[in-house]
Amino acid sequence: MIECTVSQKASERSILLVEGWGVEGDAHAGDFVKHRYLARRQPRLANLRQVHLIPCELFDARRSEGYDIAPGELGENITIKGLELERMPLGTRIQMGPSAIVELTRLRTLCVLIDRFRSGLKWHVISSIGASPPFRCGVMGVVRTGGAVLPGDAASVSRPQGLWTALPPL
Repeated sequence: MIECTVSQKASERSILLVEGWGVEGDAHAGDFVKHRYLARRQPRLANLRQVHLIPCELFDARRSEGYDIAPGELGENITIKGLELERMPLGTRIQMGPSAIVELTRLRTLCVLIDRFRSGLKWHVISSIGASPPFRCGVMGVVRTGGAVLPGDAASVSRPQGLWTALPPL
């Protein structure tokens, strides 16, 4: 099951994924990185953060730790139920709806801003040292095929051929 969110970030009836660009209307869409820290240092760096996906199960796990977080509040564009996103290999492609395809590029890492949102939350989404995956706050990807994505759409996974590489942090 898919939930769609756009911008900072309210639930939407649908979102449009634009090939090579990201989520239409999202602050992180574009050819080049939009992340504040990275964009200041390397403004022409390719944007590997076009789409942020989070497993729905993250919200349930944080709720059991005392953090009531709703979809969209961690900045994600799409929430997906039933997929262990952070454990998927680099290059995994997820088709959502009839045509949209997102290729996974990185684990999402967290900055201090998450603690400003909810004090202490950052440490609840970082795994213990040496654990895999090291972060439990979703994944980033690029749009390989554009298309509309609606809440309730099905998602299917296509893993890369050959040897797999774990998603690196970004």
